[in-house]
Amino acid sequence: MTGCGSGDDAPTSHPVDDTTVTASVGERFTLTVADNASTRSHWYLVDPKPDGAVVRERGRETASDDDAAPGSSTDVTFTFEATGAGSTEIVLLHCTFSSTCDTGEGTPAPAPTGGATPAEPERVTYKVTVE
Repeated sequence: MTGCGSGDDAPTSHPVDDTTVTASVGERFTLTVADNASTRSHWYLVDPKPDGAVVRERGRETASDDDAAPGSSTDVTFTFEATGAGSTEIVLLHCTFSSTCDTGEGTPAPAPTGGATPAEPERVTYKVTVE
């Protein structure tokens, strides 16, 4: 019974290209994306935030690999918990050096350099159903 919410089980992992998530109440699940701070590439959980009656964010963790080459990407994992039956969406925004992003957190996101026209940031929307 992996991921059924006992609190001791590892969260169910979903790849970034699997944008449909089905979970049971109490189940924790993760969304993992590649991030690269050295190239000013960052992922953010943005508005509209998921319905807290259905899903709650339980943290964000950046993997650290001391043996990784400088400038290589790292994984950023967002953890969520299914809190009640229903449907909601989780929106992640990928800001890069060539895009202008409004993260909704009052924190400046990377801005384009060199007079380049800002690119639209990538948005990934996950459809979450909790049964």
